[in-house]
Amino acid sequence: MNRWLIANARLVNEGRVIETDIRIRHGRIERIESGLTTGAGETMINARGRYIMPGMIDAQVHFREPGLTRKGNIASESRAAVAGGITSYMDMPNTYPPTTTRQALAIKFSRAAGRSTANYSFYMGASNDNLDEIRAIAADEACALKVFMGASTGNMLVDKPDILAGIFEHSPLMVVTHCEDNPTIERNMAAAVARYGKDIPARAHSEIRSNEACLKSSTLAVGLAKEHATRLHVLHLTTAEEMSLFEPGPVAEKQITGEVCIHHLYFIDEDYDELGNLIKCNPSIKTAADRKALRQALRDDRIDLIATDHAPHLLSEKTGSYETAAAGLPLVQYAVPAAWSLVASRVLTPERLVEKMAHNPAIRFQLAERGFVREGYWADLIMLDDTKRTIVDNQSMLSQCGWTPFAGRKLPATVAATWVNGHLVWRDGLLTGVVPGQKLEFSRD
Repeated sequence: MNRWLIANARLVNEGRVIETDIRIRHGRIERIESGLTTGAGETMINARGRYIMPGMIDAQVHFREPGLTRKGNIASESRAAVAGGITSYMDMPNTYPPTTTRQALAIKFSRAAGRSTANYSFYMGASNDNLDEIRAIAADEACALKVFMGASTGNMLVDKPDILAGIFEHSPLMVVTHCEDNPTIERNMAAAVARYGKDIPARAHSEIRSNEACLKSSTLAVGLAKEHATRLHVLHLTTAEEMSLFEPGPVAEKQITGEVCIHHLYFIDEDYDELGNLIKCNPSIKTAADRKALRQALRDDRIDLIATDHAPHLLSEKTGSYETAAAGLPLVQYAVPAAWSLVASRVLTPERLVEKMAHNPAIRFQLAERGFVREGYWADLIMLDDTKRTIVDNQSMLSQCGWTPFAGRKLPATVAATWVNGHLVWRDGLLTGVVPGQKLEFSRD
């Protein structure tokens, strides 16, 4: 069934909240107007004043396929994503094998076809030895080029200055970076071992993956982008000091943009005392002052996007000592309800949150006909109920790893329904079983 009439909606879109009805046909938004009546073959859903908004476009996930499917896979994690209000995602290249060739990239797209509940695209990964592959890639073959300018898996750490300069100069795609300075991290780790021995506490993670390590690497990335006139997007920013690297203003007018992730907006370093290695992630969760600066940067339009960096690990991989515990959190299933904390605490309005989660990712990555509720655009929508809290527990997890750092918490809203390409995929806490995800297309010159 692909014909819907959403009645009595509070539509959050393009800086406004309006009362209206929305007609969906053939996967697209056909009409946005008050007073619409149900037509032949249509199913009406009464929003009853609940928010309707474009689904979140998550520009940073790790769905673990291929090679790490004991943790998650495209099918399982995309189901969790639509439950959390995510209708499109972009998946990272640090898999096994890594996605550092055009052939590996094509294989990932073939794996997603017919299995992804949400829409999808994939990053090409940079390494110290694949500059020829990067030069050859076409603009529509990947969402962007991912460069790990910090610790990574396999051979994906790019730490040779001449290679970095070549990537920034010659990439036909926007460059997207993970910025942490590895020598600084190694020095901090040695100091932690000397101080704590084998009993390094989880809270030391923010000292090891320090503000200094982030700032040094982000400064390098921004400098290279300015030198080579490269379109740059810096992922998961975490520190107050980094905010000075970014200019306020509309995302469409920027050469260099930045992103912050939900867990860095929600948790602070004091939460390590309760959650320990469960919130160990790279870059690390830092102080309340850093979180305040990140939130202010969203308000000031220095930071342009909100993402998840969803990175599931088995619970067994998060236990044990600090040194052996894996870094990364499963986040997509509660993405929008957790992000709504920014609205509940009056950091952002609903309109501004939608801008950061849907409009700006579509603009920055030049997605075609997505990210906005417009007549003729694909119907990627969510219905959000801000009168009903989401009570989180591990039993309801759809991510294959089976746990969440939000367990035991009450989030200030609930995703009541999700449509992907006009298909209802999630409603009232249940998946519908429809798998309509499509390969994302771009409107690039």
